[in-house]
Amino acid sequence: MYKICLVEDEIDLATVVKMYLEKAGYDVITFTKGADAIDYIGNKVDVWILDIMLGDDVNGYDVIKQIREKDPLVPVIFTSARDQDLDRILGLELGSDDYITKPYSSKELVLRVNNIIKRVYQAKETNTLEYLDYEIDLDKRIVKYKNKEIKLTTLEFDLLVLLVQNINKSFSRDEILSAIWGSDYFGSDRAVDDLVRRLRKKMPLLNVNSIYGYGYRLSA
Repeated sequence: MYKICLVEDEIDLATVVKMYLEKAGYDVITFTKGADAIDYIGNKVDVWILDIMLGDDVNGYDVIKQIREKDPLVPVIFTSARDQDLDRILGLELGSDDYITKPYSSKELVLRVNNIIKRVYQAKETNTLEYLDYEIDLDKRIVKYKNKEIKLTTLEFDLLVLLVQNINKSFSRDEILSAIWGSDYFGSDRAVDDLVRRLRKKMPLLNVNSIYGYGYRLSA
């Protein structure tokens, strides 16, 4: 679950925004004072939402400066009641990723958070699969177990990806033959059994279930 840190001194607004973000599936922590937000820097946060004008002597600009000293990459969205180009420019210069003017729709803010999450985090995750303690890099075609690489053949890797991308789906031997060897393969379907056996030996945590007289299924 992604964590959002909302720094907003308008308590009623913060309550509504928090509710919308939690409804969208986010873990949300809120602060009304900039000093409290600065004290929280260093904890895991996936997106910061900062109001520029806060209730104490610390403003949103002060907070983002402290954030950037600890984490130059974490996304930051600025909010402000002042729709001025100077605020936007200063926010961008300090490293903000987005700017939204009050009054804003909570739904719009959630959509902007969703877009940032997809762009910054999920885009990086699309080429990596995880199954238990195994990490599968689709681009490099590398499999690791607790950061230790497992040597797989091309066919073993292709079978692994097929199963992990389709957890709990049952495949017949013919379907696996077609997906891994190609539709023009004319050998015995026992090649599938041998490939599964080798994959199980190299990756013993894989919960590959044999379906008698049919094929195989990977369970979570």
